[in-house]
Amino acid sequence: MPKDAQPRECSIADTLDLVGERWSLLAIRELSYGVRRFDQIVRNTGAPRDILTARLRKLEAARIVRRERYSDQPVRHEYHLTPAGVELCDVLIVLMRWGDRHLHPDDPPVRWRHSCGQTLDPLLICSHCGGEARVGAHTPTGRGALTF
Repeated sequence: MPKDAQPRECSIADTLDLVGERWSLLAIRELSYGVRRFDQIVRNTGAPRDILTARLRKLEAARIVRRERYSDQPVRHEYHLTPAGVELCDVLIVLMRWGDRHLHPDDPPVRWRHSCGQTLDPLLICSHCGGEARVGAHTPTGRGALTF
C-alpha cells in the first residue's frame, strides 16, 4: 500500500475481507440451494478441497455458516447457513441480476421464479420510502463518508 494511502473505512471493504476470496460466495450459493455436504459443494463449485475447507472454516468463524456432524464413522459434517448467511444471499441475488443483464443478456444460465409465479427481477429499494436504491439516489454519511 502506498505510504500516503488513507483507505476509507467501509463496510464493503470489511465484507470483502470476509467473503471476497474466490469460492466463498459460491459455497454460500450452494448452501442457499440446499446443498449441505462438502463433496457436493466441491462438485458444484469446482473448488479445490483444501481451499474450500479454508473458506468454510473462515465463514464458520464469522458465524455465516455453521457445521453439524451427521456421521461419527467416519466423522462427517454438513454445512448450514446461519441467519447472517441467509441475509448474505441477498447479495448473491443482486450479483446474479447483474450477471444476467451484462454477461448473459440473451440466455441467463438459471432463471428464478418468485413466489408470485413471475420470473424474478430483483430490485433494491429503500425500506422507508420505497424508492429504488441506485447510485445518485443515496448519500453516504458517517465515518466512511465521502469528503471533498
